[in-house]
Order: sequence, then C-alpha cells, then structure tokens
Amino acid sequence: MIDPSGNLVQMPDSLLEHSPFGSFLIPGIILLLVLGVMPMVTAIVLIRRTPWEIGEKLNLYSNQYWGWTFSLYTGFALIIWIMVQVYWIQHVSVIHLVYFAWGVGIQIVTLLPGVQRRYHADCSTKSILSIK
Repeated sequence: MIDPSGNLVQMPDSLLEHSPFGSFLIPGIILLLVLGVMPMVTAIVLIRRTPWEIGEKLNLYSNQYWGWTFSLYTGFALIIWIMVQVYWIQHVSVIHLVYFAWGVGIQIVTLLPGVQRRYHADCSTKSILSIK
C-alpha cells in the first residue's frame, strides 16, 4: 500500500495484467483488512470472548460464539484470496500452496469437535463474562 506500483517489493505490473486493478493499492487494502486486521481481531476475541452485536449479526452459526465463526470466515477468505490470485496471475508457486494449506488448516482446527465445544454459544459471552 505504501508503494501501489509494486516497485518497493519488486512486484512487476504484469501481475495485475489479468486483474481488475490498475495498481496494488486496492489489493493491499483488502489484504490488510481481510487477512491482516480481521484475523488479529478474531484471535483476540477468541481469547477474551468479547461480545459484539455486529459480530453476532454476521454470525451464520447462532449456536457458536461469533469469534469462532469469524475464524471459519478467515480460513475461507485466505483460500478464496489465493484461488483468485492464482487465477489472475495465471501462475502457481510454492507460496500459493503454502497459504492455501494454511487456509485449509485454519478450517480444520476451527472445525475440530473440541474447538467447537469450547466456543459453543452456551459457553460464550454471557456465561464467560459472569465467571470473570
């Protein structure tokens, strides 16, 4: 984002040739927010069990704590980002495979029965806050 031309990190303009972007600015903002800020916030709320009304509204799994669902969203976001990136640059490298596997790993860990039990809605915000 600091250098939307990509020169600072030696990324050629040819990477954007098949994408809808004219520079690396918008992809950089998307990466910062969706795969930078969102996972950081998700990690914090999974530890602290912070209630958030908007998070609850965006939670597709009402029987689970909203932070757990956002962990699932983060895994999907990473997988989708890598798939779209590979499509746009029309090249697969080892780093794409690593990040794709990382996204799948996030999904697997999030869906482990023990993790699901830990973040079941009955054990989330109200009951955890009353314990503190």
